Amino acid sequence: MSENRVVQGRMVTPKKLAELVEGDSVMEAEAIEDADRDCPDCGGDVISVTYMPSVTELVTGYKCQDCDWRERTDA
Repeated sequence: MSENRVVQGRMVTPKKLAELVEGDSVMEAEAIEDADRDCPDCGGDVISVTYMPSVTELVTGYKCQDCDWRERTDA
């Protein structure tokens, strides 16, 4: 059930969104969700995705749909 979203004018899958946040490839990603917050840079809508960059790590990534802003936190 991986719902794609538009980010900066491009359609992305959950895995691709996770890779945009991480800056590298990821092992697995869950569904994209609305983060219910605004981008601190441009005020645009922020979406989130929980993913595994490695076998032992679970991360939640946040990405603005309109600009380059991104952030990651340990899930």
